[in-house]
Amino acid sequence: MTADARPAAPVPTERTESPLTERQEARRRRILHASARLAGRGGFEAVQMREVAEAAGVALGTLYRYFPSKIHLLVATMQDQLQHLHTTLRKRPPAGDDAAQRVAETLMRAFRALQREPHLADAMVRALTFADRSVSPEVDTVSRLTTAIILDAMGLEHPTPEQLSAVRVIEHTWHSALITWLSGRASIAQVKIDIETVCRLIDLTSKPGRD
Repeated sequence: MTADARPAAPVPTERTESPLTERQEARRRRILHASARLAGRGGFEAVQMREVAEAAGVALGTLYRYFPSKIHLLVATMQDQLQHLHTTLRKRPPAGDDAAQRVAETLMRAFRALQREPHLADAMVRALTFADRSVSPEVDTVSRLTTAIILDAMGLEHPTPEQLSAVRVIEHTWHSALITWLSGRASIAQVKIDIETVCRLIDLTSKPGRD
C-alpha cells in the first residue's frame, strides 16, 4: 500500500464520513480496548495485530478493515485515550487562577494519566513518531483533540491566530516532554517546569476583552 492509499472497501471508521452502526462501534471499542490492554502490558512490541484480533474477538481481516496497520491502531488508541481525558476534564475542569495555570494543570493531569501506564504511553507516542502520510487523518484528529483540550482550559471559543500559534507551540513542547521522559532523559519535575514555562506564552497572546 502506498502512503496515500486506502484499504479496499473499508468498514466505515473515523477515516470515512459514514457513521458507524451500533454493532460496528461496539466492535471498534473492543479493538481499541484490546490494543490498550496489550500495550499497557508490554508496550509497542506487544501490540501484534493477530493478538489484538484474538483479544477483541474479531477476525484478523476485520481488524485490518478498521485499522490498516499497527500504527493506525495505536494512534487511534491515543485518540480514544484523549477523548476520555477530554470528557473527564469537562466534568472536573482545572482550577487555576489564569489561563496559563489552567493549561499547565491540564497538561500535567494528562501527563500523570500517561505516567500511570508508561508502557501504553510509550507505545502511543512511538506510533505518533513513526506515523507516515497514510496515518494523517488519525494524527490530525489527535492534534485537534489536544488543541480542544488546551482551548477548553484557556476558556476560549474563538482564539486569535496568535493564540492558536501559542497552542501549537505548547502542543509541540508537551509531545517533546513526553518523549524525553519516556526515554529517561527528563525527570517528572523537569517536565513540569517545561510545561509551566511554555504555557506562559498564553499571557503574551492574551488580549483584554477577548472571548
